[in-house]
Amino acid sequence: IQPSIQEALMEGRPVVALESTIITHGMAYPQNLSMAREVEEIVTTNGAVPATVGILRGRIHVGLTNEELEFLASSKNVVKVSRRDLPFVLSQGLSGGTTVSGTMIAAHKAGIPVFVTGGIGGVHRGGENTLDVSADLTELGRTPVAVVSAGVKSILDIGRTLEYLETQGVCVAAFGESREFPAFFSRQSGFQAPYHVRDEEEAAELIASTLGLGLSSGVLIAVPCPQERAASGQIIEEAIQQALSEARSKGITGKELTPFMLQKISELTDGKSLDSNLALIQNNARVGSCIAVALSKLQKARRKGNLPRQEDTTPPQPVVIGGTNVDFIAKAQNSVILGGGQTNAGRVRRTFGGVGRNLADCLSRLGMTPLFLSAIGKDEHSESLLHSCHHMDMSAVLQLEGKSTATYCAVMTSAGELSIGVGDMEIHHQITEQYVSQFKENLCQAPLVCIDGNVPLPTIQYVCQLAREHQLAVCYEPTDENKASKPFLSDSWKALTYISPNLQELRAINRTLGNPLPAGIEYSE
Repeated sequence: IQPSIQEALMEGRPVVALESTIITHGMAYPQNLSMAREVEEIVTTNGAVPATVGILRGRIHVGLTNEELEFLASSKNVVKVSRRDLPFVLSQGLSGGTTVSGTMIAAHKAGIPVFVTGGIGGVHRGGENTLDVSADLTELGRTPVAVVSAGVKSILDIGRTLEYLETQGVCVAAFGESREFPAFFSRQSGFQAPYHVRDEEEAAELIASTLGLGLSSGVLIAVPCPQERAASGQIIEEAIQQALSEARSKGITGKELTPFMLQKISELTDGKSLDSNLALIQNNARVGSCIAVALSKLQKARRKGNLPRQEDTTPPQPVVIGGTNVDFIAKAQNSVILGGGQTNAGRVRRTFGGVGRNLADCLSRLGMTPLFLSAIGKDEHSESLLHSCHHMDMSAVLQLEGKSTATYCAVMTSAGELSIGVGDMEIHHQITEQYVSQFKENLCQAPLVCIDGNVPLPTIQYVCQLAREHQLAVCYEPTDENKASKPFLSDSWKALTYISPNLQELRAINRTLGNPLPAGIEYSE
């Protein structure tokens, strides 16, 4: 992920994913390059960050530099990459343009909820016999990304495509005052969308609702081509029939069919279809960016509690109690760190960690979203940290005025050896027994309680006492050698169900309990 895009995602700013098959297979060079740059510029002008997705030498890139865009636009032997193609293309170190399906996968993994394209694939004409159905449709059924497009390419069977999207459980909405489903080059297809959204705010509400339900399926927002640039439906349909006939006679099928059809239709309409194609892509970029901006504002407002939350009817949550950290990792270019106040060339990156936060993150990704009890400051780190944890239940985390979010800075040599580490962990002392006891009911009903060694000793003892009284399963993550022994300073440890020490932490626990070491293991390094 390009650093500027990663930073925007961390800070909760709107990001719009863009595909690259239109660059590699949709238009000729250099028109494809100028189009790609223009679309990125439209996204930026409308307040969002563009993230063009492509595959370069076996790596998925979310966000492309000018040089990388130029490479994809001018290369002759790049692959058209859908879901099925990803493993092979990556394993062989190939380069390619990502389809709607391929781009949705990358966008979802990067945490980008809005994706703009020209038109999606669908059921090909005659698909009831050939079973030629685009992977875009099944992707929309299993990947929670909102796709903004000019409907379905008019070379396809639009009626059957809408039926297939219904079967896949995809929410389809036309954008604007009408439910008329657009047909790519043309504003009308003769088919109605199930729903319509009038503006970007309604579209953002729809997307937020889909994401909030956790349905694992996407949304299709169908935007009609601007009136003044739309092509005549009759002219396009005649060109389609002629192009289809030629494709059949030449035996062109599969993923080669769409690029052939679009090129042939452009020739047969004297470029009118290409003119409409460019107009609708630019329009989609504008509309999609405005939707992404509206969605970002909506999500920020909900995080701040300005809008009512839906009543929680989920079963009892696990509870995780522990530290939240902002980590700065500085890795020098040289194997020896220069002292005396000199600047060492290298790379510095920020990540979000903390043992408790990491445990809550993993449980959330496994679909077991726990109640997380921790403490952070109200400072320059808190908003981006909370955004990075948007998939977690952070509602109970303390945000304290005048306190600093826990931070850790590691300075490492080029070989990865730690030279010096500096930590500001004072805020962890605020995870007190008094704070945690407010959630006694949650703790007593929890199927699992996880607690880390950052938590103060009295809080650990309180949780262990509750566990004894209510037969709770408690997992203790020792965190480091100096904190590992906290439950073992009394008989609190007898309430623990699981513990996950490394060898150094296990030595420290063993020493605290006064047990002899097994043969062959020493206390000293």
